[in-house]
Amino acid sequence: MKHLQRPVRRALLVVHVAVSVAWLGLSLGLLTLGITAYTTQDLSLTQASYRAMKVFADWLLAPVALVTFGSGLVLSLGTPWGLARHRWVWIKFWLTLATATATIFALRPEISHAAAAGVPDSSLVAAPVVSTTAYLFMTALSVLKPWGLTARGRHLRRSASRKPAGPAPGTPSERQDQFS
Repeated sequence: MKHLQRPVRRALLVVHVAVSVAWLGLSLGLLTLGITAYTTQDLSLTQASYRAMKVFADWLLAPVALVTFGSGLVLSLGTPWGLARHRWVWIKFWLTLATATATIFALRPEISHAAAAGVPDSSLVAAPVVSTTAYLFMTALSVLKPWGLTARGRHLRRSASRKPAGPAPGTPSERQDQFS
Protein backbone atom coordinates (compact mmCIF):
# COMPACT_ATOMS: atom_id res chain seq x y z
CA MET A 1 0.00 0.00 0.00
CA LYS A 2 1.25 3.49 -0.80
CA HIS A 3 2.03 5.70 2.16
CA LEU A 4 -0.75 8.06 3.13
CA GLN A 5 -0.28 11.72 2.39
CA ARG A 6 0.46 13.80 5.47
CA PRO A 7 -2.98 15.47 5.86
CA VAL A 8 -4.77 12.14 5.44
CA ARG A 9 -2.39 10.38 7.82
CA ARG A 10 -2.81 13.08 10.46
CA ALA A 11 -6.61 13.10 10.17
CA LEU A 12 -6.70 9.31 10.44
CA LEU A 13 -4.36 9.43 13.43
CA VAL A 14 -6.73 11.84 15.19
CA VAL A 15 -9.65 9.51 14.46
CA HIS A 16 -7.69 6.49 15.69
CA VAL A 17 -6.59 8.14 18.92
CA ALA A 18 -10.10 9.51 19.57
CA VAL A 19 -11.88 6.18 19.11
CA SER A 20 -9.17 4.32 21.02
CA VAL A 21 -9.60 6.68 23.97
CA ALA A 22 -13.37 6.30 23.61
CA TRP A 23 -12.98 2.51 23.78
CA LEU A 24 -10.90 2.81 26.94
CA GLY A 25 -13.42 5.19 28.49
CA LEU A 26 -16.30 2.94 27.49
CA SER A 27 -14.53 0.01 29.09
CA LEU A 28 -14.03 1.98 32.32
CA GLY A 29 -17.70 2.97 32.28
CA LEU A 30 -18.74 -0.67 31.82
CA LEU A 31 -16.41 -1.65 34.65
CA THR A 32 -17.98 0.93 36.94
CA LEU A 33 -21.49 -0.23 36.08
CA GLY A 34 -20.49 -3.90 36.39
CA ILE A 35 -18.99 -3.34 39.85
CA THR A 36 -22.06 -1.38 40.91
CA ALA A 37 -24.41 -4.11 39.67
CA TYR A 38 -22.40 -6.88 41.29
CA THR A 39 -21.78 -5.29 44.68
CA THR A 40 -25.05 -3.52 45.45
CA GLN A 41 -27.72 -5.05 47.61
CA ASP A 42 -30.37 -3.08 45.72
CA LEU A 43 -31.84 -5.29 42.99
CA SER A 44 -33.30 -2.30 41.14
CA LEU A 45 -29.82 -0.71 40.99
CA THR A 46 -28.40 -3.98 39.66
CA GLN A 47 -31.04 -4.05 36.94
CA ALA A 48 -30.55 -0.36 36.10
CA SER A 49 -26.77 -0.84 35.85
CA TYR A 50 -27.15 -3.76 33.46
CA ARG A 51 -29.71 -1.84 31.37
CA ALA A 52 -27.25 1.07 31.14
CA MET A 53 -24.50 -1.37 30.12
CA LYS A 54 -26.85 -2.72 27.44
CA VAL A 55 -27.35 0.77 26.00
CA PHE A 56 -23.57 1.20 25.73
CA ALA A 57 -23.18 -2.31 24.30
CA ASP A 58 -25.96 -1.89 21.74
CA TRP A 59 -24.97 1.55 20.48
CA LEU A 60 -21.25 2.03 21.08
CA LEU A 61 -19.21 -1.12 21.61
CA ALA A 62 -19.21 -2.57 18.10
CA PRO A 63 -18.78 0.72 16.18
CA VAL A 64 -15.99 1.96 18.48
CA ALA A 65 -14.20 -1.40 18.33
CA LEU A 66 -14.47 -1.64 14.54
CA VAL A 67 -13.39 1.96 13.87
CA THR A 68 -10.44 1.50 16.24
CA PHE A 69 -9.41 -1.67 14.46
CA GLY A 70 -9.97 -0.29 10.96
CA SER A 71 -8.21 3.03 11.53
CA GLY A 72 -5.25 1.28 13.16
CA LEU A 73 -4.99 -1.17 10.29
CA VAL A 74 -5.04 1.59 7.64
CA LEU A 75 -2.50 3.63 9.63
CA SER A 76 -0.16 0.67 9.93
CA LEU A 77 -0.40 -0.18 6.24
CA GLY A 78 -0.21 3.43 5.06
CA THR A 79 2.80 4.55 7.09
CA PRO A 80 6.44 3.49 7.37
CA TRP A 81 5.58 1.64 10.60
CA GLY A 82 3.98 -1.13 8.58
CA LEU A 83 1.78 -3.88 9.96
CA ALA A 84 4.43 -6.55 10.53
CA ARG A 85 7.65 -4.53 10.64
CA HIS A 86 7.66 -3.57 14.31
CA ARG A 87 6.74 -5.88 17.16
CA TRP A 88 4.70 -3.26 19.00
CA VAL A 89 2.47 -2.67 15.93
CA TRP A 90 2.07 -6.41 15.33
CA ILE A 91 1.12 -7.04 18.96
CA LYS A 92 -1.33 -4.11 18.96
CA PHE A 93 -2.92 -5.47 15.79
CA TRP A 94 -3.54 -8.91 17.30
CA LEU A 95 -4.66 -7.56 20.68
CA THR A 96 -7.08 -5.15 19.01
CA LEU A 97 -8.45 -7.93 16.82
CA ALA A 98 -8.86 -10.22 19.84
CA THR A 99 -10.50 -7.57 22.05
CA ALA A 100 -12.78 -6.38 19.24
CA THR A 101 -13.86 -9.95 18.54
CA ALA A 102 -14.43 -10.68 22.24
CA THR A 103 -16.32 -7.41 22.65
CA ILE A 104 -18.67 -8.05 19.75
CA PHE A 105 -19.21 -11.79 20.08
CA ALA A 106 -18.88 -12.44 23.83
CA LEU A 107 -19.30 -9.28 25.90
CA ARG A 108 -22.31 -7.82 24.07
CA PRO A 109 -24.37 -11.05 24.32
CA GLU A 110 -23.39 -11.44 28.00
CA ILE A 111 -24.52 -7.89 28.75
CA SER A 112 -27.82 -8.53 26.96
CA HIS A 113 -28.32 -11.69 28.99
CA ALA A 114 -27.53 -9.89 32.27
CA ALA A 115 -29.89 -7.03 31.38
CA ALA A 116 -32.68 -9.55 30.78
CA ALA A 117 -31.95 -11.57 33.93
CA GLY A 118 -31.17 -8.61 36.21
CA VAL A 119 -29.10 -10.65 38.66
CA PRO A 120 -25.46 -10.02 39.66
CA ASP A 121 -22.92 -11.48 37.23
CA SER A 122 -19.21 -11.53 38.10
CA SER A 123 -18.22 -11.97 34.45
CA LEU A 124 -19.40 -8.41 33.82
CA VAL A 125 -16.75 -7.23 36.25
CA ALA A 126 -14.01 -9.52 34.96
CA ALA A 127 -14.47 -8.74 31.26
CA PRO A 128 -14.10 -4.95 31.61
CA VAL A 129 -11.06 -5.48 33.89
CA VAL A 130 -9.41 -7.56 31.17
CA SER A 131 -10.35 -5.17 28.37
CA THR A 132 -9.26 -2.07 30.32
CA THR A 133 -5.93 -3.73 31.07
CA ALA A 134 -5.51 -4.63 27.38
CA TYR A 135 -6.31 -1.07 26.25
CA LEU A 136 -3.91 0.44 28.77
CA PHE A 137 -1.22 -1.99 27.61
CA MET A 138 -1.85 -1.05 23.97
CA THR A 139 -1.65 2.62 24.92
CA ALA A 140 1.73 1.99 26.54
CA LEU A 141 2.88 0.18 23.39
CA SER A 142 1.85 3.15 21.25
CA VAL A 143 3.77 5.58 23.43
CA LEU A 144 6.88 3.52 24.22
CA LYS A 145 7.20 1.55 20.94
CA PRO A 146 9.29 -1.23 22.52
CA TRP A 147 11.00 -4.35 21.18
CA GLY A 148 12.31 -3.21 17.81
CA LEU A 149 11.79 -4.80 14.43
CA THR A 150 10.22 -8.14 13.61
CA ALA A 151 12.16 -10.60 11.41
CA ARG A 152 10.20 -9.24 8.43
CA GLY A 153 11.09 -5.68 9.42
CA ARG A 154 14.79 -6.56 9.67
CA HIS A 155 14.64 -8.24 6.27
CA LEU A 156 12.93 -5.22 4.69
CA ARG A 157 15.46 -2.85 6.25
CA ARG A 158 18.39 -4.94 4.94
CA SER A 159 16.80 -5.06 1.47
CA ALA A 160 16.25 -1.30 1.43
CA SER A 161 19.83 -0.60 2.46
CA ARG A 162 21.15 -2.75 -0.44
CA LYS A 163 19.16 -0.94 -3.14
CA PRO A 164 21.17 1.48 -5.23
CA ALA A 165 20.29 5.08 -4.52
CA GLY A 166 18.30 6.86 -7.23
CA PRO A 167 19.36 10.17 -8.76
CA ALA A 168 19.74 12.99 -6.29
CA PRO A 169 16.84 15.46 -6.21
CA GLY A 170 17.38 18.27 -8.65
CA THR A 171 19.63 16.30 -11.05
CA PRO A 172 19.11 17.05 -14.77
CA SER A 173 17.34 13.72 -15.44
CA GLU A 174 14.84 14.33 -12.64
CA ARG A 175 14.20 17.92 -13.73
CA GLN A 176 13.46 16.72 -17.26
CA ASP A 177 10.96 14.17 -15.94
CA GLN A 178 9.17 16.86 -13.92
CA PHE A 179 8.57 19.04 -16.98
CA SER A 180 7.85 16.28 -19.51
